[in-house]
Order: sequence, then structure tokens, then C-alpha cells
Amino acid sequence: MNIHEYQAKKILAQYGINVPKGAIAYTPSEAKRVAQKLSSRGPWMLKAQIQAGARATGHFIDHDAGGKGGIRLVTQITNIPYETSQMLNNTLVTNQTDEKGRLVTKVYVETHEETKSSFYVSMIIDNIIPAITLLISDVANENIVHLAQHQKDKILRLNLQYDQGISDEQIYKILDFLSLDKVYLRSFHDFLGKLLFTFINLDAQMIEINPVGILPDKTLIALDAKINFDDNALFRHPDIVRIHEDFEEKSRYRKAKTCGFQYHEFDGNIGCIVNGEGLALEAMDIIKSKGYLTACSLNVKGGVDKDKIAAGIKIIMSNPRIEGVFINIIGGFVRCNLIADGILEASKDVGLTVPLVVRFEGTNKNEAMSILEQSNLHIIFAENADEAVDKLLAKMEIND
Repeated sequence: MNIHEYQAKKILAQYGINVPKGAIAYTPSEAKRVAQKLSSRGPWMLKAQIQAGARATGHFIDHDAGGKGGIRLVTQITNIPYETSQMLNNTLVTNQTDEKGRLVTKVYVETHEETKSSFYVSMIIDNIIPAITLLISDVANENIVHLAQHQKDKILRLNLQYDQGISDEQIYKILDFLSLDKVYLRSFHDFLGKLLFTFINLDAQMIEINPVGILPDKTLIALDAKINFDDNALFRHPDIVRIHEDFEEKSRYRKAKTCGFQYHEFDGNIGCIVNGEGLALEAMDIIKSKGYLTACSLNVKGGVDKDKIAAGIKIIMSNPRIEGVFINIIGGFVRCNLIADGILEASKDVGLTVPLVVRFEGTNKNEAMSILEQSNLHIIFAENADEAVDKLLAKMEIND
């Protein structure tokens, strides 16, 4: 689950992390009033609030929005309403949105902080190790994914111990990487220690601050903030659930969430339906190893019925990227026959217009196979995941 920058900063402030003073505004006149309360002289930052990054380098598709991006420095109070009006109710496109962009319905107004320098920091879960991994880069305001792919030396990775915090040795490595004097040890220890505590306490999957500013008094300040929460742990955080705004989410994500499913979209052309994260990763790895990419993955869970399964299949089939579907189920709480019934139910409404390969194992496998074999639907069966992907790709190539 994602939240807006202003919400993330409020949370960070509650955990003692330094953030600029700011407030949200829904109209140009409100933005001016907020700016006046924050500072009598300025300058101020105006930030379009959408659940996507790279706002500064993004562009609005509306002509009346001008040529600037979604983050603007304003030095005169009289310009606040005009700059705000260019962003509100217009659509911002960034490299983290699709071509349709996101509608801006509110703007965050905050004080502009004069900093000596800045850098990138994030904490993520590395599921392979597994560990909480701290990422540091001296290249702020850049696409971290691009750096990770093309300039790996620009990123410092440190694995953190869940129960030990951040050591002085790790802080020294960070300071050396950023070419900073050891006099910053205390500030970095305090800032990153609080960030790690926040990450763990909130069951976060990612906290990203791009950039962190270094103030003249040598303290650190979060000039931006992005937090992604683990959906599976949200039952422990009803206060976080209450602030979530899902109107920006694509309808497929919302529908999947309503069914209790986990849904993710990628850049490929193959849809996957699985009942476990391990199966999802296996399918994606096999598909990638054969030169293709996954378009989307739907992870169904226990306690479902055929109607919810059917709804999940419809979600997958509604993705315009889809050219083939791989269903990979190991029956347990989710019985194989439920998946088969769901396929039949979904086919009545959306049909099967692309190749579909099914691999069943576990509870009620034979019953599920019999249901689909008697349906007269053009479904391909496989004994294992590797065979399933091969058969699916062969069928897709024939259709091409």
C-alpha cells in the first residue's frame, strides 16, 4: 500500500525525523494562506501530490498547466496561486506513471530549506538474503533504478540486522562513500537509526527519501518521502489503513484488493495466476529465462470461492498487455477444483481470447482436470511450470 508524500512526512515527523514545515492545499487561495502561515518571506516549495515519483521531471498533459513539472520553487507569495492553479485538476505524467498520468487534486506547500548538500537513501526488504537493505547514493533526485542498472558504483548497499540497529562501522562506510567528514557521525546515526525503527515498527516494504538534505548545522532533513507498506501486515496498523486513498489506483488493483488478492503489473505480455509468492517468482523467473516478461501476476489466497476466482481471472484478462495466461496452482487451502470452476465462470463473461496453460498439483487436482477437459474450452495442460511456459510460448508464437 502506498501513501502520499505529505502523509509519509507526517509519519516520519511522529518518529522524530526532521522534515520541512508544510501543509496541504486544495485550492490556489488556500495554498497562498498556507504559504503565508509557513513563512513570511519564502521561498516555498509547491508539490503535486500523486502516488508516483519523479514529479519534478514530469510534465502536465494539459495546456493550461504550462511547461513546468510537479515540483516547483516559488520565491514570491503573489505567484503561489498562479503556480498552484497550473497543477490542480490537471494531469501529471512521470516516468513512474503510465501515459495517462495521474490527476492532481491537492498540492503540498512547504518551506524551502537551504542545504549544504543532499543524497539519496532508502530502506527495502531484500527477500533473497533476507534482510533489510539500506541503499545510499550521492546522486540525489535521480532515477535509482537507472543507477542500479547502469551505474552500480553510485549506490552503496548495506544489509542491516533486524535486532542490532545500525553500527558505527556502517555509518563510517556511509560517510566515506559520500565523502563526508566523521563529524557527521552523530547526525547520521540519529537519522538512520530513527528511519530503521520507523521501517520495522510500521512493517514497511520500502521507505525512500530522495533527497535527504544536510543543513548548515550538520543535521539531516527529509526533503521528500515515500513509504510502501506490507499489505499482509496492515491489520496491525488501522491508523495507516484509514489514511489510504485508493482513487489513484488502477481499477484492476482495486478489484483484486476487494477479493483479497495480491495483484502486480509489469512490462511483459504474459499473465500469471498463482497461489503463493514462491510460485509467482518461479513463474516470472522461468518466463524471463526464455526471453519473455510477465505482464501481471495475481496471487489468490485461501478462503475464496469460485466467484472470487472468476473475478480474479477477469482482472487478468482485462489487462491489455496480455497475450497468454499461465495458471500455476498447488492445491491446499485453494483447491484446484475451485480454480477450474472459476475459469469456467470467467469464460462465460470474457471468453478465452488468448492461449491459457494450466498446471495443477495438490488437492482435487484430478477433479479440476476433469472439469476443464469436459468444458470444451481450448485449455492446455502441463505437468510442471517449465513445461507450462514452453507450451504457452509455443502457442503464442503460433497465434502471432
